[in-house]
Amino acid sequence: MAANQAVLVLEDGKRYVGRAYGATGRTLGEAVFSTGMTGYQETLTDPSYAGQIVLMTAPHIGNTGTNDEDMESRQIWVAGYVVREPSRVVSNFRAQRSLDDDLVAQGVVGISGIDTRAVTRHIRSAGAMRAGIFSGADFELSDSEQLELVRSAAAMSGRNLSAEVSTVEPYTIPAVGDKVGSVAVLDLGVKKSTLENLAGRGLDVHVLPQQVSAQDVLDLGVSALFFSNGPGDPKASDRHVALLQETLRAGLPYFGICFGNQLLGRALGLSTYKLPFGHRGINQPVLDKRTGRVEITAQNHGFAVQAPIDAAFDSPAGFGRVEVSHFSLNDNVVEGLNCLDLNAFSVQYHPEAAAGPHDANYLFDRFLSMITGRETADAEPTKEAGA
Repeated sequence: MAANQAVLVLEDGKRYVGRAYGATGRTLGEAVFSTGMTGYQETLTDPSYAGQIVLMTAPHIGNTGTNDEDMESRQIWVAGYVVREPSRVVSNFRAQRSLDDDLVAQGVVGISGIDTRAVTRHIRSAGAMRAGIFSGADFELSDSEQLELVRSAAAMSGRNLSAEVSTVEPYTIPAVGDKVGSVAVLDLGVKKSTLENLAGRGLDVHVLPQQVSAQDVLDLGVSALFFSNGPGDPKASDRHVALLQETLRAGLPYFGICFGNQLLGRALGLSTYKLPFGHRGINQPVLDKRTGRVEITAQNHGFAVQAPIDAAFDSPAGFGRVEVSHFSLNDNVVEGLNCLDLNAFSVQYHPEAAAGPHDANYLFDRFLSMITGRETADAEPTKEAGA
């Protein structure tokens, strides 16, 4: 019976025994939970989850199978996968294979049949922590051996994972329709939907490896710079912060999401910190301070920017006045930054949001307006975009 058994081991010694799911073996990573009830394939293929064992709070996963179209990147990035009840039947006209097929094919070790609600409540109280999933021969290791392996694994704090997820070679996605400008995208773990949103607004999208220099960006002669989402600790990305500072001083307009928001914060001279258990899911409420609108957003981050949310302040790094544009209604975490003396802004969430929600998609239009000069970066969202 042990051949089909698996165990999730947390670094504080908690153990949850269930069934092997996906590939068998051993995997180590940071245990986090995602609250999305849909979009599991988009979650699995989001490079921001690199190095993490992702637990789904929705109890039933895999019912719509998987397909090539909904892939957000070239592969599954999660270190491990935890679900309560995998669907035994795939039932969707778009399905090309089962979720289990993809997990096995890509060597993703998972576990099913455990009380994911109990694990979520524990992580929410104790915080995200290192963990391991052990199945097959690794299930037979002693409890102490498994725990020692978990505790010897690298913690997420201090890790720079950009090189693991970024493109190796630069490439260009041409503008859809009439070209109105161009944008350099620093690939720190970018998702397909982000690139499609930029190209769909008439921008030639130049996707660059994470190791490029500021001069490489400026030599392209692009209209603007974009920093993508990505995994890891923003404190470990000094090179990207320096690149951003140099391009901001050169006057290049900037938009960043998720990791790109944290790096803008650091470029402005602000500090970042690790959240107890992060924001992950497609139902995170955020307040736009200027409009008073509440946006339901998709998020995936374990770090955040430290900044006052009640009033504008001067950039400690000398980039003029800055304001927190958005904040979380759950815990007041900074969810957006707006530079008042520069053409630069960022948000902590994912406005491309495949598989939804799309409340914040207008931010791509705001970026386009900043590039074309039709409006300022803090332009009002249109009624249609907010619908």
